[in-house]
Amino acid sequence: MKNENKVLACVDQSHFADYVADYAAWAACRMAAPLEFLHVIDRHPEIATGHDHSGAIGIDAQEVLLNELSNEDESRSKAARERGRIFLNELRERAMVSGVESPDVRQRYGLLEETLVEQEESVRLFVLGRRGVSAEATQRDLGRNVERVVRALHKPILAVTDSFREPRRVMIAFDGGIVTRRGVEMVAASPLFRGLPVHLLMSGKESQSASKQLEWAKTTLEAASFDVSPSLTPGDAERVIAKAVHEQGIDMLIMGAYSHSPLRSLVFGSKTSDLLRSAKVPTLLLR
Repeated sequence: MKNENKVLACVDQSHFADYVADYAAWAACRMAAPLEFLHVIDRHPEIATGHDHSGAIGIDAQEVLLNELSNEDESRSKAARERGRIFLNELRERAMVSGVESPDVRQRYGLLEETLVEQEESVRLFVLGRRGVSAEATQRDLGRNVERVVRALHKPILAVTDSFREPRRVMIAFDGGIVTRRGVEMVAASPLFRGLPVHLLMSGKESQSASKQLEWAKTTLEAASFDVSPSLTPGDAERVIAKAVHEQGIDMLIMGAYSHSPLRSLVFGSKTSDLLRSAKVPTLLLR
């Protein structure tokens, strides 16, 4: 079933999937949008089977060996599909308890990034965890797929943290650029944050143009009946935003993401990744 303008929850078989499911269900209910859970199974032909095939000899040894490897691969694939089916059905039931009517589930073989790009046309909002199976094993604070996936997509992406708390206060990290201006207009037009107070934060040097841009954002949101608290705070954006998130009791952050090239990020570091690590709240990333 193809759902137009759906919420797509990208999940793997880690405990973080529960939080992705909770936030995706919350978003789907707020937007009255269909919800789909997507589990991508990555093929790893290099995975060892535990059997030693080095001694296979004889006239038909090569054919026998290929058949044996094919059967082993088929068995692993079947087991992976079955584990995924059970896992997705559990998340589906979890979302239904949260009020989502008939969530859809889908399981695909392939690469996560490519699969999500294929789905993008019919997606209104992506939801994914900042961590997954690999980060669970290594205790990284940001999963290895997050930046690559976010850079590949053009729809909003909600990157969630390690627990669920229904958002009550949201913050827009506004820089006056085209991406965050579109973000302000999106928030104003969408039911996702309707009725929630919005803290509008602009960091950097105070100037006449900054004040005018901040006033535009405030007026746009107020015209949509939002309760807005604007603030222009000098200083390093990462530190200012992280501090404000903590002090203001913010439940969700909205900001532009990865505006520079991957090469620049490799050389100079990524402000987006740094902020995702320091803010520690679910973040709606705009591209």
